[in-house]
Amino acid sequence: MAERVVIIGSGPSGCASAIYAARATLEPLMIEGEWTQENFNAGRPPLGQLMITTEVENYPGFPAGNLESYLQNSIKERKAMLPPHSGEGVSGPELMELMRQQASNFGTRFLQKDVVEVDFSSHPFKLKIGGGDDVEALSVIIATGARANYLGLESEEKFKNMGVSACAVCDGALPRFRNKPLVVVGGGDSAMEEATFLTNFASKVYIVHRRDSFRASKIMAQRAMEHPKIEVKWNSTIDEVLGSGTEGVTGVRIRSTTDDAQPEEIDVTGYFCAIGHTPNTDFLGGKVEMNDKGYIKWTVAGRTNTSVEGVFAAGDCADDYYRQAITAAGTGCMAALDAERWLASKGLE
Repeated sequence: MAERVVIIGSGPSGCASAIYAARATLEPLMIEGEWTQENFNAGRPPLGQLMITTEVENYPGFPAGNLESYLQNSIKERKAMLPPHSGEGVSGPELMELMRQQASNFGTRFLQKDVVEVDFSSHPFKLKIGGGDDVEALSVIIATGARANYLGLESEEKFKNMGVSACAVCDGALPRFRNKPLVVVGGGDSAMEEATFLTNFASKVYIVHRRDSFRASKIMAQRAMEHPKIEVKWNSTIDEVLGSGTEGVTGVRIRSTTDDAQPEEIDVTGYFCAIGHTPNTDFLGGKVEMNDKGYIKWTVAGRTNTSVEGVFAAGDCADDYYRQAITAAGTGCMAALDAERWLASKGLE
């Protein structure tokens, strides 16, 4: 028997979709992904990017304060999966476990597998599950998110959440970055935005770019280059992120891309990689319309419809602009409402 709503992905957008679909008595099935080291290493952990994020200060409803007693009472058998709570706001894993618990409370069912292939050519839709049976669905919400691109250095991986970040808006205001020197890697609009945003908190911001000119739009590049707190390191690339297990990031070593000059070390407490994101949409095999970066296209203004009727998209797999947990959750709500109304219009509810 075909599921009425299947949600692929379990980050903020997937969980919000599940909460709304479950409260509409659609009994959604969330395929949340496998809890494997491979998925975490690839930047696509179940429950999304917040599972590899520490403090979350900008999600409404979670001000600084001790949530321990509430977390203890609300998350039961999965509490052991959480890291120790810092007592300041909420951590990414805590927030996502709370969202998952809320979806579960309303009757969402979970499948801890990966979707490896889809068939949207006939209805019900068919989803091929890795290591399991196929799932049929009357409607599908794709909420698989996007992963940040990094240079691939071992030291980047070592210091993630210890000064290495790919989101200035998410992390820039954290105490470890305030009034300290920071470095941004990249040369596009995203890097210019990150660097300019970080000047609100940092004492100085270095931009490391491998060429002698930015590919960013002229106005964005000019704004960054003219800012008194920003210094550009042209024709340079990151050799290594420096630091320790106790202090986290303490600096970076950069080398020239044009000559054999001695590498230079820069003292910084934060490293922000701004070289783009990759949406987790490869498994779709082009079965829905995407843009040139692989993000799913919303085909109806103000709605989450895709190019396939009955298939909807939510969160960062379709949003290449905002990429925030709160906006992802918002489009997750929209996708659930859109799916519910579509099913009703077809007499499939």
